[in-house]
Amino acid sequence: MMGERTGVQEALFYEFSLERHVPAGHLVRAIDGFVDLSGIRAHLRPFYSETGRPSIDPELMIRMLLVGYCFGIRSERRLCEEVHLNLAYRWFCRLGLDGRVPDHSTFSKNRHGRFRDSDLLRHLFETVLQRCIAEGLVGGEGFAVDASLIKAEASRQKGVEGEAGLSPQAAGRAVEEYLAVLDDAAFGAATEVTPKFLSPADPAARWTGAHGGQAFFAYSTNYLIDVENAIIVDVEATTAIRQAEVLAAKRMIERSMDRFDLYPARLMGDSAYGSADMLAWLVYEHGIEPHVPVFDKSGRRDGTFSRADFTYDREADAYVCPAGKLLRQRQKAYRAPKPLVDEDGMMRYRSSKLDCDGCALKPRCCPTTPARKIPRSIHEGARDMARAIAGTDAYVTSRRQRKKVEMLFAHLKRILKLDRLRLRGPNGARDEFHLAATAQNLRKLAKLLPSGPQTSPA
Repeated sequence: MMGERTGVQEALFYEFSLERHVPAGHLVRAIDGFVDLSGIRAHLRPFYSETGRPSIDPELMIRMLLVGYCFGIRSERRLCEEVHLNLAYRWFCRLGLDGRVPDHSTFSKNRHGRFRDSDLLRHLFETVLQRCIAEGLVGGEGFAVDASLIKAEASRQKGVEGEAGLSPQAAGRAVEEYLAVLDDAAFGAATEVTPKFLSPADPAARWTGAHGGQAFFAYSTNYLIDVENAIIVDVEATTAIRQAEVLAAKRMIERSMDRFDLYPARLMGDSAYGSADMLAWLVYEHGIEPHVPVFDKSGRRDGTFSRADFTYDREADAYVCPAGKLLRQRQKAYRAPKPLVDEDGMMRYRSSKLDCDGCALKPRCCPTTPARKIPRSIHEGARDMARAIAGTDAYVTSRRQRKKVEMLFAHLKRILKLDRLRLRGPNGARDEFHLAATAQNLRKLAKLLPSGPQTSPA
């Protein structure tokens, strides 16, 4: 028997509860237990006037931003629509059924003003990280570091020649931020090399062809993670070059030490962090084991002996060649001795021309020069330590654990949909990276502690 058509029946009274209509297993419920925004009002109070009309609740805006980044809603206009229609999002944002959703323009005004001036998003990230530490998810024994390119909101077709520089008429918030960070090694002062192209819309973004396809303008997001549970310990925005990424790694390690008393025993990374300076900084200044492949370009492809074919004699402070002859820093005495270390921090070991002239191995050693030279870094001890670690079982484990950083980047781009920035300028990149890292840590908390917090908030 066919049922009768049902129509809308008006009722005099309705009883409706958002609490009952949000599923128990919904992600917003798991995340909500770890979101502590009790301190943001005190944090923001100096940036609000004591007079005038009441502003929109900053806690509401932060909760809406967390919804957007946790669920990959990239547009703030669409975010407002989703919060307006989605009951679970309304529940998380404490809006109820009749709560008014703020206009999307409100986010831009506060982001460029109070939120940025107070460094609120950094404060939010550290608050969530502190909760991760309190819940026992951060071991602090092993850290991994890596960087990933994120496309900037800048058209590759509208780039101008880097040699020409920006037009005097170039203006805007992103241009002002670029000029303000020219002396910051994370953006402008990391290298003296002039980029091939500059973006007039976002000049701090770097022109790069690192992905092997069409070049594009990009920033780098740098992650420092604890490998025990892949918790993001720190995040830093930089220009997309290796020198800036190495500097970011140092900043993040020192910041985790200063703010959270996290002193890792070992650091995992790829060869970008295997320079002599970086390894020496880890070993000599902080006592951190470098589980990092050594950045070494001493190998030769022409069939002649490489530096690895020479043995260093520490007692004699000399290299021994395959023929058994010594290479020293000075083969003879000079009336005015030259410095032993050059401006690049390298020591040069030279063989005797007399030894090389009568050597049968000369065609395989130095066929085009009178004698052989071997450069040695003043930080070669740290490089040797990294090479020794690379031959251990612990290094094999570290290589496997290092992949957790790459998995976080894949999650960032595919699940959270942050494969391209929406905000311009260094500050815009920082804001997006802080919010994305906060969202990833919140999702990790919800996954590892599905029953809710195990400790009370600090």
